[in-house]
Amino acid sequence: MTSRLYIEDLSNHIGEQVTLAGWLYNKRSSGKIRFLILRDGTGLVQGVLVKNNLAEEIFNKFDELTQESSFRMTGTVRKEERAPGGYEMDVQNVEIISIAKEYPISPKDHGVDFLMDRRHLWLRSSRQHAIMRVRHEIIRSIREFFDTRGFTLMDAPIFTPAACEGTSTLFETEYFDLGKAYLTQSGQLYGEAGAMAFGKTYVFGPTFRAEKSKTRRHLTEFWMVEPEVAFNDLNDNMDLAEALLQHIVANVLKNRMPELTSLERNTAFLENVAKPLPRITYDEAVAILHKKGLPFEWGNDLGGTDETVISEEFDRPVMVHRYPSAIKAFYMKRDPENEKLALAVDVLAPEGYGEIIGGSQREDDYDLLLGRIKEHDLPQEAFDWYLDLRRYGSVPHSGFGLGVERTVSWICGLDHVRETIPFPRMIYRLTP
Repeated sequence: MTSRLYIEDLSNHIGEQVTLAGWLYNKRSSGKIRFLILRDGTGLVQGVLVKNNLAEEIFNKFDELTQESSFRMTGTVRKEERAPGGYEMDVQNVEIISIAKEYPISPKDHGVDFLMDRRHLWLRSSRQHAIMRVRHEIIRSIREFFDTRGFTLMDAPIFTPAACEGTSTLFETEYFDLGKAYLTQSGQLYGEAGAMAFGKTYVFGPTFRAEKSKTRRHLTEFWMVEPEVAFNDLNDNMDLAEALLQHIVANVLKNRMPELTSLERNTAFLENVAKPLPRITYDEAVAILHKKGLPFEWGNDLGGTDETVISEEFDRPVMVHRYPSAIKAFYMKRDPENEKLALAVDVLAPEGYGEIIGGSQREDDYDLLLGRIKEHDLPQEAFDWYLDLRRYGSVPHSGFGLGVERTVSWICGLDHVRETIPFPRMIYRLTP
């Protein structure tokens, strides 16, 4: 297979004649000079067609090409800071592959529903391109972080026999003759089994929450990475979460600054992630809310507005730990110094983006965990395998989940999480 050249490689071919294949992003004419802007998925480049330098049939192909038509363009590369992408090609040949019909997404403004109905085409725009490249860098950085620290990837099942995060947000389906099955809310419980076998593992995959929420932070299908480490306590867990965030943000700033610039992202809050992240208790968070005049009652979970008000006090993500145990999941270990508190932590992103990480030290005592399963009216038989992890060599352990889409939303500075994933699934959207 012949190696094909891409726009992102042009810096290595200045002064050379090259051929690129892609789609027409835009075009403009200035009499005897015409300009074709080609995109190929790695960037944009402007091709310059000079009438006096080309055969008439090649020069006139400009007229045939419509937005998103596919074609090959051959020309000599030169650097041009004023051109899209910073390079231009003096065109010698144009080969049309396919002429596109009238493209539905024009340069004019379109409503969100119009664009979401055409999400498969909207992904071709420069803004969506930048977001997806940042998403890719975040996912690449996550895998790099764990893979270079000796973690083993554990693929958790998507069909599960019971709830992990509460029965009210389960997607249910019939599973042959075995009764009901549910789409996973989290791979965490299986990650714990992996940690008991391999010491430190991570689960990375799609998760599903049937939560009837229409906020800018919620999707029904999203991706989470969930590390789990044997012998780690809550403090170790917070250290790991901080290191992961620092690694992700540093890589995005290093490798995706052009995309952040095109998104007009103010990177000041991102640059501060390199510093230690502040850590406050739930009680201290409540005190901030009261100081700000919010009528928050101790014992309630933090809502979106509460998280925003708390995060406004800090110039980087903040860790809130030791929540009331009554509002946390059955598997979270209680604070030995105060049974009313769980050894849980949430990481709140600044600028009102809310929780991007949630985790805890896990309950490692068999009898206590069994009691919690009964308290939450969960089917004990579905969790018998999970209890085995406490029967056979139980150890202290902890982990967390980082939501990829919320992290993308924060790092890119987006208004809504729907732009963070190629094909978003929300309570009012199942297509395309």
